[in-house]
Amino acid sequence: MHGRVNPTLPVVAELVRRGHSVTYHTSPAFRGEVEAAGARVLLYPGGDQALPDPPTPIALIEGLAGAAVRLLPSVLADLRRVRPDLIVHDNACPWGAVAARELKVPAASSFTTFAFNRQVPSPTRGSWELLAAAVTRGCGGLGYLRSRWGLRRRFDAGGLPWVDLGNIRQPLNLVYTSRAFQPGVEEFDRAYRFVGPSIGARPDDPSFPADRLRDPVLYASLGTVFNADPRLLRSFATGLASLGGSVILSTGQTDPDALGPLPDHVLARRFVPQPEVLARAAVFVTHGGMNSVNEAMYAGVPMLVVPQGADQPMVARRVVELGAGLSLRTQDVTMGSVRSLAGRLLHDPRFRAAAGALRVAQHEAGGYRRAADELERYLRLGTA
Repeated sequence: MHGRVNPTLPVVAELVRRGHSVTYHTSPAFRGEVEAAGARVLLYPGGDQALPDPPTPIALIEGLAGAAVRLLPSVLADLRRVRPDLIVHDNACPWGAVAARELKVPAASSFTTFAFNRQVPSPTRGSWELLAAAVTRGCGGLGYLRSRWGLRRRFDAGGLPWVDLGNIRQPLNLVYTSRAFQPGVEEFDRAYRFVGPSIGARPDDPSFPADRLRDPVLYASLGTVFNADPRLLRSFATGLASLGGSVILSTGQTDPDALGPLPDHVLARRFVPQPEVLARAAVFVTHGGMNSVNEAMYAGVPMLVVPQGADQPMVARRVVELGAGLSLRTQDVTMGSVRSLAGRLLHDPRFRAAAGALRVAQHEAGGYRRAADELERYLRLGTA
């Protein structure tokens, strides 16, 4: 997923700049981006894989455990040739954690969402009771048990959580947001480093008419994963357009032509240079993906969050709690509701002040350079 890969790329580039050799296991969809960051790409067998649909906790842990059994022989063969000094894996990557134990190599975990605790439960948080109930009802779970038995029989999987495979912790855990934004941050020990958003340089888009934007710049995007309803995007565009200035609409997987005619001061494109747009934006309408929210806070932009799924409702609640924005349910989106709430964000200085405070926290956290520092220190000292 882009949200899992993108924050790691500036860290890769920084490590390479410092003289380290970085290899990166990934799927074909991300090969070009990873190579551009300076890493040597090793591809997983089987090509790109779809996420479980629907992504229930049982389906997710079955998918992760099954992927670990399937991928580990190839991953271990690759890594025995590479002979890494350190393995950095996603918090939902059990094969990375098992490979580190098999090779007796230190490992660090990468949290591109919140770190998980009682206030922010992992999407795979569960219990043996939940698993047993699923097996009894015949609605899943047997595949997970078979895969876990396969992992235990063939590999050193002793360090994995028994059920919560989306929350794999290590002695060092990099969390790509600030302490100010993490809920319940006081519950985490020093094994968790809140390094802030990992935002590096991105290629320029010479076709983007940045010089023609008029203030206030109002920006809306539902990210790159969801195939957004054209009517929803049109409501964003027309609601924001009534507030004047320039409206930028990133449609992602949705064809801009499907939205029909839009006001002249609305620019609708599948993709836009988001950090560049956020640097000018006065309001950001977002789905609440962690990367987008981190980038908005980094720029100090108030947000109207319209969650679409996954962890986005939790992210939306945190934005509202900290006074940096408002939230709106998808079913309540109309031209009028967008105009009203975005207007409040635009004209009430309290939202801009709260977003500004988060901007300071995001910058002070250190970003990709701090993440690289932490990895080097961990490798040098053998402890977080």
